[in-house]
Amino acid sequence: MDLMEGIYSRRSIRQFTDQMVKKDDLKEIIKAGTWAPSGLNNQPWRFVIIQNGEIRYKLATLTHYRTVIENASACIAVFVDRQAMYDERKDHQAMGACIQNMLLAAHSLGLGAVWLGEILKNAEKVRMLLELSEEMDLMAVVALGYPPSKTFSSSRREISEVILKEI
Repeated sequence: MDLMEGIYSRRSIRQFTDQMVKKDDLKEIIKAGTWAPSGLNNQPWRFVIIQNGEIRYKLATLTHYRTVIENASACIAVFVDRQAMYDERKDHQAMGACIQNMLLAAHSLGLGAVWLGEILKNAEKVRMLLELSEEMDLMAVVALGYPPSKTFSSSRREISEVILKEI
């Protein structure tokens, strides 16, 4: 898939088939995330792959979007390692780039994915559920699976609406 085609055709997918996501694909998605830029190349990201049904069910209870997690065949919890951080704003920007790389990688592999941020209201409970140290700060959960169809539409504002100035 051409990069620009991938950027323009990627959509947030919240419904999935029962087909399981391959471990190799999950690792490829994480690898793509790790190639995001980070200040001083500190690479502060850490990941937990969640395929266990019982853990996914417990995770689902921590968000308003529980059915998305329950129906996904896999989730990747994305954390920033506070000990690896050097600048909060810059590192949080790097985490966004990491997650976007992951979403694009999933799309290129024929998977559907969605970046769940609402679960952050229960970040501490997620960290405890996954038995992680306090240095791990939840940034998002990415729910993954095979989309039930390949037809999704969306729209964006015209470019002239978002450019403030041309100087």
